[in-house]
Amino acid sequence: MQIIFVHHSCFLVEVDDKVLIFDYFDGDKVDGWHFTGRLPHYKPDTKIYMFASHSHKDHFDLDILRWTEEYPEIKYIFSNQIRISPNFLKRHGIQPQVREKVQFVSADNNYKVDDIEITTLRSTDAGVAFYINTNGVSIFHAGDLNDWEWEGAGDLINGRMRRSFRHEIKKISDKPLNIAFFPLDPRLGEHEFDGIDFFVKNTNAEYVFPMHMWQDYSKIKDFKRRLTNRQAAERVIEIERENQSFAFEENY
Repeated sequence: MQIIFVHHSCFLVEVDDKVLIFDYFDGDKVDGWHFTGRLPHYKPDTKIYMFASHSHKDHFDLDILRWTEEYPEIKYIFSNQIRISPNFLKRHGIQPQVREKVQFVSADNNYKVDDIEITTLRSTDAGVAFYINTNGVSIFHAGDLNDWEWEGAGDLINGRMRRSFRHEIKKISDKPLNIAFFPLDPRLGEHEFDGIDFFVKNTNAEYVFPMHMWQDYSKIKDFKRRLTNRQAAERVIEIERENQSFAFEENY
């Protein structure tokens, strides 16, 4: 199994004959940022599954729906918060029938796309998080599910956020989990580690890839140093750059 950190919250997972891609967007779509991650090219008949947790520009790019021309086998799994009506697609020069390749998902539900089993969690921001089982591998992509404790938001709002976040994570606390992609956002200041710390300590995630770091990868080492449990720290993968690849033996 190969994992590629493309950029920001976008990861690509190659599992046997499948390619799973999470929250991809073109690197110049977010104002003020330039992300350099690029996706590999595959054979036209490759089984590609594109996941989009919600519609924010740093998680979703409408242009991925044009990829059906290059990859006729491609399928999409989108949060139903992403609105793409036939008329909307026409206005953007995309064939409306592309919508037939999209499985829209809502929070707190179970789905099956081919032989991929998908369970959705409710995000504390927008859309959903994905818990996935396929080919004997369990994967979690949090999207924007995090403990978003913002300075100045107040104890009432931040307390409600924390409770909602922990409620969602506890839904998968006892589930098998090989690979997890989870936010570590430096914009949260002194609270940047709150969410990922709870996640690492309250799930069975074998490997945790931090994401949503806005190109500041130094925070990963800072977080690992804070973990008193060395085994827990070793589960957190250090990312250094965009387009970085990680290979794992498929011994699950």
